[in-house]
Amino acid sequence: MSKLPSLKSKEVIKILHKLGFKKIRQKGSHAFFSHSSGKTTVVPIHQGRNIGKGLLHSILHDIQISPEEFNKLK
Repeated sequence: MSKLPSLKSKEVIKILHKLGFKKIRQKGSHAFFSHSSGKTTVVPIHQGRNIGKGLLHSILHDIQISPEEFNKLK
């Protein structure tokens, strides 16, 4: 299993857009994304803070891709 980096929320959102996810709404600092296949996930947007490895792993689980596939999209 490859290691997951700590990324800024903008970078994660950019990758979600590449995968076909669209921002459907935002509540406070949490943006909700949906895919036409029915997959959904939430990305916290906190300025100056990175998304940690644990939360990034949870997002990858939600969108059903492996860390290896994710790293190829960076």
